[in-house]
Amino acid sequence: MKRQLVLNGNPMEDIVGFARAVRVGPYISVGGTAPVGPDGKTIGVGDAARQAERCFEIAGDALKRAGSGWHDVVRTRLMLTRIDDWKAVVDVRKKFCREAKPVDTIMQVAGFVNPEWLVEIEVDAVVADTE
Repeated sequence: MKRQLVLNGNPMEDIVGFARAVRVGPYISVGGTAPVGPDGKTIGVGDAARQAERCFEIAGDALKRAGSGWHDVVRTRLMLTRIDDWKAVVDVRKKFCREAKPVDTIMQVAGFVNPEWLVEIEVDAVVADTE
């Protein structure tokens, strides 16, 4: 099966050796996506809902560039530094996932590389057969 890397120009892609997403056959994995703007700065400092929205925007772009979309998503993982933010983040998730209804995991983590980040998300998709 063909392996497709989806890169978004983040300088860390080369430093760390990662891609925003990887597609192999019909399977797409979008790695931990943080609330970062084009300038590399955190979007929505202190606002978990705004950060989640940015994370979903970035993941959605990666899905699109991998030849997919939210309709093919089968799993999301929501990682929060403050578990009390879960409802605000889930309300954002609904905007993107209501139709596909993927399985979901919500977890609290001790922290992220950047302490301004309250949220990171991961997404897995399987591109449906076109037959």
